[in-house]
Amino acid sequence: MGSTISPSSGEYLLEMRGINKSFPGVKALDNVNLNVRPHSIHALMGENGAGKSTLLKCLFGIYQKDSGSIVFQGKEVDFHSAKEALENGISMVHQELNLVLQRSVMDNMWLGRYPTKGMFVDQDKMYQDTKAIFDELDIDRPHR
Repeated sequence: MGSTISPSSGEYLLEMRGINKSFPGVKALDNVNLNVRPHSIHALMGENGAGKSTLLKCLFGIYQKDSGSIVFQGKEVDFHSAKEALENGISMVHQELNLVLQRSVMDNMWLGRYPTKGMFVDQDKMYQDTKAIFDELDIDRPHR
């Protein structure tokens, strides 16, 4: 994927440095930096058109950045598809996401990307992976 790079301070899970992205007539991202520490929760907020979705789409492989670097888990990465990003542990919750109110939290978390065993949804893996995420985030709520 890319060369191994020591994060500047060794404390970040994700570093996006000097990210630039332009579309015809629009500079969507201008030297943007984002650092994410492990085991933390972040919110990316701003006005409409500020570049939030564009930045994350560059990370997720939906858009290709014009310049800058992305370091994930100490390795420089440059994903060229959402599938490639998912395979490397990057997931994105799109702002247009509509929850399915009749389904569980767990089902909504995995919507469209259920773990499978053969042709079937692997319910045990889905439960264990959800439990691991809840435990990591110290969420003590039923998820089924």
